[in-house]
Amino acid sequence: MSRIKNYFLRQGLVRVKLDEYLAQNFYTAGYAGLQIVQSGLGTRVHIFAERPALIIGRRGATIRKLQAVFQKVFGLENVQISVSQPDNMELNARVQAFRIARALEMGYHFRRVAMATMRRVMEAGAAGVEVVISGKLTRERARFEKYHMGKVIKTGHAVDLYTDRAIAYARLPLGIIGIEVRIVKPEAAEPHIKVKPKEEAEAAIKELEEITSGAQVAGAVEEPAGGEAKGA
Repeated sequence: MSRIKNYFLRQGLVRVKLDEYLAQNFYTAGYAGLQIVQSGLGTRVHIFAERPALIIGRRGATIRKLQAVFQKVFGLENVQISVSQPDNMELNARVQAFRIARALEMGYHFRRVAMATMRRVMEAGAAGVEVVISGKLTRERARFEKYHMGKVIKTGHAVDLYTDRAIAYARLPLGIIGIEVRIVKPEAAEPHIKVKPKEEAEAAIKELEEITSGAQVAGAVEEPAGGEAKGA
């Protein structure tokens, strides 16, 4: 059992290291995540990015360099790499966080960038979105600004089910600015408590009343019998 456990721990560690490496080196490409599938024939790594061409490179030159790095540095065998855009970039927290970071580095005002990002995310169908920008936003001391639209889930099991979260950093003359983006998936907007139609609710209430009254009658019948037996 410990051998199996160690295997999955190693695989998880490799995945985290790959994710960090790609996020640092393909920041401008809008890196959005990866999938790793291992088989007896080797390892297939699928990379999601806002601009796949920047990761593929001219005539696949960057892909070939990545294959060499994955094999020599990360110990993967017979690596095959593919790159594509995520299904819905507007609902991908990492894509949005990197977009905000690049916009800040280009000189756009943080509040304007945050509001524009949240509007795009909500128009794409998200149930909610939150953007937190922290650091030296002006020439004053460091602080943070928080903006949100819709419903933002932060506690409970629903966070893992419905929330996509990402962090990015923008390098500005005043210092490093941190960006955190939370996007709540569209399916989280569906109500977890559903109200029954009036007719169905009335039928359920009537059935409950019949059960309750039946139990009360049964108790009233049993009580005298118990009293007579006690007196005898």
